[in-house]
Amino acid sequence: MSATSDDLTRPLGIDRPAPKSGRISGALPAAAGTAVALFAGIAGYVLFLGDPAGGIPRARVDIAVRPKAAEPDPVRPAAEPDTGIRVIEGRSGAAEVEKASGVSVVRPDGATAPASVIVRVPDEVSLTLNPAPDPRLLDRTRYGALPRVGPDGARALDVYARPVAGLPGGARPAGRVAIVVGGLGISRGMSVEAIGRLPPAVTLAFAPYGGNLDGLATSARNAGHEIMLQVPMEPFDYPDSDPGPHTLTTGAKPAENIEHLQWAMGRLTGYVGLVNYMGGKLTADDKAIAPVLREAGQRGLGFLDDGSSSRSVVPAYKGETRIARAEVVLDASARADAIDKALAKLEAQAATGALAIGTATALPLSVDRIERWARGLEARGILLVPASAALRGATREAAASR
Repeated sequence: MSATSDDLTRPLGIDRPAPKSGRISGALPAAAGTAVALFAGIAGYVLFLGDPAGGIPRARVDIAVRPKAAEPDPVRPAAEPDTGIRVIEGRSGAAEVEKASGVSVVRPDGATAPASVIVRVPDEVSLTLNPAPDPRLLDRTRYGALPRVGPDGARALDVYARPVAGLPGGARPAGRVAIVVGGLGISRGMSVEAIGRLPPAVTLAFAPYGGNLDGLATSARNAGHEIMLQVPMEPFDYPDSDPGPHTLTTGAKPAENIEHLQWAMGRLTGYVGLVNYMGGKLTADDKAIAPVLREAGQRGLGFLDDGSSSRSVVPAYKGETRIARAEVVLDASARADAIDKALAKLEAQAATGALAIGTATALPLSVDRIERWARGLEARGILLVPASAALRGATREAAASR
């Protein structure tokens, strides 16, 4: 058998020739040991410290960020003074603006609407009322602090009155209207709503009943409303219709009525005058009403007849007390359409040149209709003024500030 056949038939691992000695054979064990040692070292490092890269190859490259060049500040045009003039865009002229808004402008014969539209916005005028109570005007009595004429002749009618503002832009009004809304103080909720919703030029009248009258009166004056005091007076169907405690009656002696009046006047402060609460019968009796009017004037107050009785003799009073009478009871019929009609009547009377006075009660419906009607009043050229303007017989120009 040949050597080749012996190699094929020999069992594995039997009689294998020994390897030849040499330099390469001796270097292999050393290299293997070095590799094992290196691997063991790396494994130990990883086991001890962990591999932060999770075995993923990584490379670090530093990227320098160039600073952004500073941009010059934009050039801003110099601020121009506010002239109060605004431009209306999107309209070709005043004629188109008037047509779109429904405003009717009366011009002299032959005159037409200008081609340009200029709207001048007037500076706001801050109207503030003098603080109340004024120590000069206080008379300490068993009924509380009553109004009086001050040592210098100052009157509550003047000191506590709301200044009269003009129409925007100084336009001359086509008429003047004063509105007195009464019944405040009895219901706090209704009082707060009337104070907040009605225009500040509306005068608010407080009945001498209810709690925290002085607090409500202060809130009303802080909101810009001047205030009046309603005095309970005997109606024709008394006592079926009863104004309340301390009612002034035709059957009482004048001194008794004055005591009731002083009780009512001591319930709050800061009012410019008195207004009857009911009182159809008392205001029709000259002997009964005259001492009341005289007392009001001597204490520096005015008196407003609310216009509810056609038989009232108050306008005929010949004393020194400043007197005025309302022409229209706005909510004599408590319906929205009836109130709106009464307001239109009041506005028409003002357009004749006289100062027209209306009265109402602080019912939610009345407050709502008056507030809605007053929104466009100035645009119609009608100026809303406080009741003191009628009582004093002259307007008091508004001050920019006090």
